[in-house]
Amino acid sequence: MAQKFKSSEDLKCNVQIFWKPEISLDKTIPLTPYIYMDFHAKYMTISDLQARAKKRLPHFTWEFLHSGTGDDGSVDRNRSALDRVGFYPSILHGEVAPNLRTEFLGQSYDLPFGVAPVGHSGLFWPGAEAILAQSALTAGVPYSLSTVATMTPEEVGSLTGNRGWFQLYPPRDEEIRRDLLARAKGSGFETLILTVDVPVASRRERQVRGGLTQPPRVTPRIFWQCLRTPSWSLRRAQAGMPHMKTLDKYSGDFESRDPTAHIGYLLRTAPGWDYLHWLRDHWQGPLIVKGVLNPKDAPKLEAAGVDALWVSNHGGRQFAGAPGTADALAQIRKASSLPLIYDGAIEGGLDIIRAYALGADFVMMGRAWHYALTALGPEGPKHLTEILQRDLVSNLGQLGAQHPKDLRGKHLFF
Repeated sequence: MAQKFKSSEDLKCNVQIFWKPEISLDKTIPLTPYIYMDFHAKYMTISDLQARAKKRLPHFTWEFLHSGTGDDGSVDRNRSALDRVGFYPSILHGEVAPNLRTEFLGQSYDLPFGVAPVGHSGLFWPGAEAILAQSALTAGVPYSLSTVATMTPEEVGSLTGNRGWFQLYPPRDEEIRRDLLARAKGSGFETLILTVDVPVASRRERQVRGGLTQPPRVTPRIFWQCLRTPSWSLRRAQAGMPHMKTLDKYSGDFESRDPTAHIGYLLRTAPGWDYLHWLRDHWQGPLIVKGVLNPKDAPKLEAAGVDALWVSNHGGRQFAGAPGTADALAQIRKASSLPLIYDGAIEGGLDIIRAYALGADFVMMGRAWHYALTALGPEGPKHLTEILQRDLVSNLGQLGAQHPKDLRGKHLFF
């Protein structure tokens, strides 16, 4: 993908200069220079986008996006669990024409992956939720809006093409609960995600050491970090400090004394099975439970009328002792016939294929989209989509498969 040069900062990217002839009335043909960036020449992988994003974000913001909790043990296990999954290449299978279109929960998507919910997205780039929702719609993939996003369902819902997913942190108060469900449904979100792996606030030590508080406050240390990243700071100054707008209606006067807590923690509860049954009765549409790791929970969730299970350890941000998501996925696949969503440590198309081979029916990513957006601005999500498409096609060709789902249990070695 070649992009027109826009600012001096973008000169840091790989550039190509083209000379475009312009025909004037006197029939001379002057040559006018046009500078284009070829993102694929320099940012070929998610790790490339991650490295650039780290340089462009203040340290406290980077730690909020990138860190886990405790010793980051579950973050590391997410990666190592995927790395253990290999494939025997296929030979003499003839030409393969991959078709990445994917059916999931009654919807047809152009690609086998989507955008997972990430709280406080606007901290990384103003209007991040809207940009990601529009990018997802263009790519033909689902976008998930967090309860603790910096834009509201009313602002984002129309951008999802009525294929958006709304992620619910479970409010304790039933009236707030009813109102949130009505707002999400009325804004065009058809699928509800109940997150169940945050019964209490995790400590997120790296985030605390980085200096981010809730609500964000500018301390001398934060100010110095902002000076070192002027482009982020200028955008932030123009847009104002982000906050969790969806919850404004319910917040009242709230000031956190815990640097990792926020208004969402004040309003939400640790749900039980009765809570899940209530949601199933009051939400007309697909219901996904996110944060499932124990295969013993799967049959009971299936009996409760859940439509899909989201196998996730919250990106390693909640419990440092949790298993790698890929390890849990393989076990849950044996225990349930429900559709399964995978997230965790996706670094390319090969990882998406690994997840499908272990039993996933869909793959979602959170951090990667924000790396892309921060690294390359609004063009970043499109570029990430292209990276993943190309990588999927390349790896599927090596395996003689048309779609990642064709590889479930096939060609594997560990």
